[in-house]
Amino acid sequence: MNCPECDAQVAVPEDAIRGEVVSCTGCGASYELVRAQSGGALSLQPAELEQEDWGE
Repeated sequence: MNCPECDAQVAVPEDAIRGEVVSCTGCGASYELVRAQSGGALSLQPAELEQEDWGE
C-alpha cells in the first residue's frame, strides 16, 4: 500500500488485522487499517492518535 500523503510504500504485515496502526517510513504519518466497503481488502485511514489533555 502507498501512503496517501507522500506516496511512499507503507509496510503492512501479512498477519495485519483491522484496527492495527501502521506508520509510513517516508513521512511518519500513522494510519489505521480498515476494511474496504466493497471487498475484504484492507485499506488505510488516518489514525486518530490520542493526545494528552494535561488536566484541562
